[in-house]
Amino acid sequence: MRRIHPDIKDDPDIVQAYAYPEGRPWLRLNMVASADGAAWDKGLSGGLSGKADKRVFGVLRGLADVVLVGAATVRAEGYGPVRPRESWRELRAGRPAAAPLAVVSRGLDLDFGAPLFREAVSPTLVITCESAPADRREAAAEAGEVIVAGGESVDLAGAVAALHARGLTRVLCEGGPRLNAQLAAAGLVDELCLSVSPLLLGGDAARILDGEPSRERLRLGQVLEEEGVLFCRYTREM
Repeated sequence: MRRIHPDIKDDPDIVQAYAYPEGRPWLRLNMVASADGAAWDKGLSGGLSGKADKRVFGVLRGLADVVLVGAATVRAEGYGPVRPRESWRELRAGRPAAAPLAVVSRGLDLDFGAPLFREAVSPTLVITCESAPADRREAAAEAGEVIVAGGESVDLAGAVAALHARGLTRVLCEGGPRLNAQLAAAGLVDELCLSVSPLLLGGDAARILDGEPSRERLRLGQVLEEEGVLFCRYTREM
């Protein structure tokens, strides 16, 4: 891997390249897209990823306090819990061996007996709202910790504040596109880590934001490259 912006350097320290800013909460989106903007290939993001993308993906998870993801992505991608890695030992000193997942779901159409809940090193969090079915909320509470934020729909600002109150201030969101759009529209996104895969896909795949409009001006902080894949790190202009 090499860094091509802001300066050129071979084999940069990826941990340092993606270090969180000190002294403040931070929410970053991590997404992969094709060169023409598709956020998935045949309904899944895996077709866009390569070895380097998976390496960056692992580092971002190791740095995070919590991994935020939408229920639709959990179902489509077959999410399991975040599992500890030996390479994270120093990275996570003083913190749990793996970050918990926090799943955003209005209807709680989730399998609470799945490994995502039953095999998690750090208990999986479920973020929902007051209108969620009572029986599903009870099932969620038996499987993990439930955060109720909002009435008829999930209040993402309230949800993120609840994560911060639990000491989970370094938030990594892995999507999907609808959750990303809602976070951006609410002004909650501090950073976008975008892997651009050298593929043209066309078709009807969503972009990395799919839903509510937003207009956030971003600053390009760095670009890494490996085997034609660009790893771009943007931060919101303050």
